[in-house]
Amino acid sequence: MRIAVIGAGIIGLATAEELLGRGHEVTVFDPDPAGGASLAAAGMLAHAAEMSWGQDALAPLLRASAERYPDVVARLSAASGRSLGYRTDGTLSVGVDAADREALVAAAGLQRAQGLRADLLTGSAARDLEPALGPAVTSAVSTPDDHQIDPRRVTAALLDVLGDRVRREAVTAVIRRGAETTGVRSTSGEQHRADVVVAAAGLGAALIEGIPALPLRPVWGDILRLRVPSALRPLVTRTVRAQVRGRGVYVVPREDGTVVVGASVREDGLPGVHAGSVLALLRDAEAVVPGISECEIVEMLARPRPGSPDAVPLLGFVDEGLLVSTGFDRHGVLLAPLAAAVAADLIEGRPIEEDLRSAIDPRRFAVSAAARPREDAAWTPPAVADLVGARPKGSR
Repeated sequence: MRIAVIGAGIIGLATAEELLGRGHEVTVFDPDPAGGASLAAAGMLAHAAEMSWGQDALAPLLRASAERYPDVVARLSAASGRSLGYRTDGTLSVGVDAADREALVAAAGLQRAQGLRADLLTGSAARDLEPALGPAVTSAVSTPDDHQIDPRRVTAALLDVLGDRVRREAVTAVIRRGAETTGVRSTSGEQHRADVVVAAAGLGAALIEGIPALPLRPVWGDILRLRVPSALRPLVTRTVRAQVRGRGVYVVPREDGTVVVGASVREDGLPGVHAGSVLALLRDAEAVVPGISECEIVEMLARPRPGSPDAVPLLGFVDEGLLVSTGFDRHGVLLAPLAAAVAADLIEGRPIEEDLRSAIDPRRFAVSAAARPREDAAWTPPAVADLVGARPKGSR
């Protein structure tokens, strides 16, 4: 089939690569490929550490997608010739005070109940694993089945594989014939026919004519990249997630000697980096890994992630010929392999488990036309247009 994918974030690119591998003709539209939320993502594949209460529909998706990653990494690395920064060191979740320890113990119980490995550790045992942890750390949980990957390397590899199938051009409208979507119109005014259109533009989908209103909201995140001095490398050898008196922070090591520190979760609509969030991230990261204060800040970013009302993605057909794949919130990198496979299966008419289909059905919420985000809403002023594509821009 001939398929047009709107959006070249990790979801759109992974979906396009999956479809290409199945023999379909694919074109991806995005004026700034991999420049949205995927650019800021830390790349934690932490299906165990991310597990929390009230996520009965989401947790199985996270686990199923994590299990796909080794095969995806092998295939994509071979096809692109790139290292993807895939690491299987596990995650160490640490706490500072008694309340943090209580939360870690409860989380470990939930993880074990789901058949996941979660080992409770004392603060000293955690420091045996990660000597850079400070004396404030009093408790920890090790989840060895959690992995990580470098999203920037992944999107670069996907762009290499897709090549000139990625057009640096925005989509302004989907073309409809009655109740059927038959293609897209780009900013050049050119119309591109397609058997199926995949809308993977995240929040930018709200600005594309013809795409139905979706119940999405921007969940902003501030994230930092720091260069570790040579004398302190490696600062940490695995992902360290911390609860510091109830506040969350993580430190993710990269192969190039940098670490990623993140990430805030805010819905205030501020498009730039939030000073208070940066202050809190650095303060809490330094509390658990004191060497953070010796590092050089090389990048600060803020990006909005598309969140759904129940934190579960919106993935499925909304009319004949138009499939949406969005609403991944902070789990876009982890869920990319599953999202790509499910989208391709739906397009090809392959059977999908009913529990999965109903959980991700984009029509599971009743959305009125009044709920459609406006171009003058808080998250779409001119300053944000450069980030999420209010021209519109088809990237996450």
